[in-house]
Amino acid sequence: MAPIQDVNPDVYMKIPPQKEEKKPGQLNHAQIQQYFEEGYVIVPDFFKPEELEPVREGVKSEVDRIINQLYNAGKIKDKYENVDLFQRMTCVEKEFPGAAVLLHKAGRLPQSFKDLWSDARLLNVMEQLIGPNIAGHPVWNLRVKTPQNEEAVVPWHQDNAYLDPNALNVLQVTAWIPLLDVNAKNGCMQVARKGHRKGVTAKHRCCVGGTWYVEVLEEDMIEALGVDMDKDLVTCDMSYGGVLLMNNCVPHRSLTNLSHNIRWSLDLRWQRPDKPNGFYGIKDCVMMRKEDDPNYKPIWAEYESSDRHTIAKEVFSQNKNPDLEIESDDIDFDTTITGPWMQRWDLVFHNRHTQNFKPDDKFNWVKA
Repeated sequence: MAPIQDVNPDVYMKIPPQKEEKKPGQLNHAQIQQYFEEGYVIVPDFFKPEELEPVREGVKSEVDRIINQLYNAGKIKDKYENVDLFQRMTCVEKEFPGAAVLLHKAGRLPQSFKDLWSDARLLNVMEQLIGPNIAGHPVWNLRVKTPQNEEAVVPWHQDNAYLDPNALNVLQVTAWIPLLDVNAKNGCMQVARKGHRKGVTAKHRCCVGGTWYVEVLEEDMIEALGVDMDKDLVTCDMSYGGVLLMNNCVPHRSLTNLSHNIRWSLDLRWQRPDKPNGFYGIKDCVMMRKEDDPNYKPIWAEYESSDRHTIAKEVFSQNKNPDLEIESDDIDFDTTITGPWMQRWDLVFHNRHTQNFKPDDKFNWVKA
């Protein structure tokens, strides 16, 4: 294995060769420049709202599944079937706190999610950013940001902080796709532009408040990443159908949802298939496009044969801590999340998630 580099700005700043012929959906020159120079770009109206309606339906099906599981197990007394998508999980959370966590960690891919992730126009953009061979990164997420819920407020961080140090040397492109109009009131994203330029992963701490999240302090964003906290923060207001593209080194966070509606979103990731994905060997990428096979389609059955959350739970969760009040027959309703990032960074705060964390000796080398 090649030695791990702790500084690699070229990964994030060097624009790959571009073809003159443009494909549907591809970025213009100014957008490509912004992505590499500032670490992000918002593409408004990338999708027509009606194109994302199947994704909303996929979310509804996942909500139905989680609610039926809770109801059939006697965890909740009402299915709230007459409540719409943007209120329903909030009602469930009042009966079963942590229901949103169960949905977040379910890791299921309805067909509409697969279709979105492998959308031809999105892959055309990935060709511009990472090249003609494209793989889907194993870390993707359905986000259910219920109003004023601490576990849905993600603090300042770099995505590399959740991965092993190898990830610093691989450009991973994230598309953050909200399923409604988003602004500061309902918890949109905020990006610290240019914070990727040094090509380093700053020191993070774990785990913030009552969550499983890592955090980079503002003082470290300034000193280690060169962020100007007065000039470089961008609040990403977006209309339904817009896409926010980021890299894995730029600092970002999501704001508190102060509205009365749930903010639903998906984050999907891609990278070159010939590079390590930095996910500790837990799960492989899914191939999505091959330069030498224009008719290639993702092999979803192979990708779905293993679940990253289940594997992480088996390796990094104790599930026997009496403080967690989890009975043996309630493992399916375990609302804690653990993972190897808890072993990479100092555990400054302790909560039910860190209490359930079980270190694994083979990951001691990643300790920062």
